[in-house]
Amino acid sequence: MKSVESKSEMNGNGVRELSFGFALQVVRLCRFLEKEKKEYVLSRQLLRSGTAIGALVREAQQAESRADFIHKLSIALKEANETDYWIELLHQSQLIEKKGYDSIKPDIVELLKLLTSIIKSSKIAVKNS
Repeated sequence: MKSVESKSEMNGNGVRELSFGFALQVVRLCRFLEKEKKEYVLSRQLLRSGTAIGALVREAQQAESRADFIHKLSIALKEANETDYWIELLHQSQLIEKKGYDSIKPDIVELLKLLTSIIKSSKIAVKNS
């Protein structure tokens, strides 16, 4: 695939690093939920969606076309939205305390913003090419 403007946003300290760091936070949170709270079902849901974001970002970097790039990041955005849901549910059901919630919530919000921005700018680039 030719160089995609949005790909430059994924280099350096961009969405790739943020999504990987976020996945590590999710793994740690799920360990806590299983060990301390004996919560297995919701923690597995969170683990699946929260780690899928970074994997999809990595896949997008190897996209075969701009459309494939947009598609993979769109799936990552869906996974990020689902992850945000699980985090909210865990917080509202008091399975994670405010401190834990406050440490992970800003990162998922930032991922949602970044993915949305990259997808929008990529779609604009497709229309303009």
